[in-house]
Amino acid sequence: MSTAVPHAPRSEISVRRPEAERMGFFTDTTVCIGCKACEVACKQWNDLPADGSTFRKGGSYDHTGELGAATWRHVRFVEQLEPSPLSVSEAHDLDLVAMASERAPAEVDVAAAVADMSRWIFMSDVCKHCTNAGCMDACPTGALVRTEFETVIVQQDVCNGCGYCVPSCPFGVIDRDHQDGRAAKCTLCYDRLQDGLEPACAKACPTDSIQFGPYDELLDVAERRVATLHDRGRTDAYLYGAGDAPGEEVAGGLGAFFLLTDPPERYGLPAQADSPIQENVVTATAAAVAAGLAAATGVAVAFGAAKRGWTGARPGGLLTLAAAAAGAVEVVRDLREGGRRRDRAHGHAAVPRAQGRADQGETRSEGHPR
Repeated sequence: MSTAVPHAPRSEISVRRPEAERMGFFTDTTVCIGCKACEVACKQWNDLPADGSTFRKGGSYDHTGELGAATWRHVRFVEQLEPSPLSVSEAHDLDLVAMASERAPAEVDVAAAVADMSRWIFMSDVCKHCTNAGCMDACPTGALVRTEFETVIVQQDVCNGCGYCVPSCPFGVIDRDHQDGRAAKCTLCYDRLQDGLEPACAKACPTDSIQFGPYDELLDVAERRVATLHDRGRTDAYLYGAGDAPGEEVAGGLGAFFLLTDPPERYGLPAQADSPIQENVVTATAAAVAAGLAAATGVAVAFGAAKRGWTGARPGGLLTLAAAAAGAVEVVRDLREGGRRRDRAHGHAAVPRAQGRADQGETRSEGHPR
């Protein structure tokens, strides 16, 4: 299977080298063991502060909780909980004290405990380095730039801490540092890439759950991995953020994509995502044109009234301008209604796949999805 590699517009690439090619991450969640070696390696290499190692309520071993300005890698812990076989009426009649007193102490069944690990899902989350990067679109100072490897980095000396990039990221990746207010996120170890080195997180991963390399090679590896899992009976395996049909890409195609076996929402990922600015650029442009025509109409009316009086103004020209402005407003309404219809169509189309996986059981996330 061969899939076209998505590329950002050449005009977006701030650093250019003829020999450079798009680099990225492929994360296979089926072999992630939740060891957090990637988190430690990322913090150590980038000199990021620790998260405190505080056991918080419902947090299990997930100290970090979410991606942030000082946490550029986050291993998400998700526990799959099967529905209880007891009905609601039976649950109300349970005598928990009697059950506890009747239970005899027993040794831990190691084999059962290991088998029980299949209820857990681990995923190492990171910046997606989107082809359509919402953070770049929103940045007013040019602090966020695209490198020769088509990754997105923050220039700390240019960032003014406005925070516009934070709500513009559909994945909740980038954040402002609580001390100096400037934005920060994963750089895909740009300093290491410049020296031909592998990013620290991928280097530290003991199971090769995180794989790094040229994007086209990673995509080929990922597609073959999905095919292998399907042959083994894991037909629920699929790629998130890569290999999508044209026009259906997540944020134009992700530079860091994933192999998942459950709906993306269970991993704290959105089913559909794009840069808010690029998503609304057509309607916003049409609205600007309509506003301009309306303003021109008002100016023409005022000018005509002042020069000739209302009785002497030429109604034909004014009516033409008014009709043009009204037409532009209708175009905006049609575009917005078309967008709503497309959103509803996408929503209905996505239900069968997500619903099929959701039937496997309810979930509880140990982190705090952003």
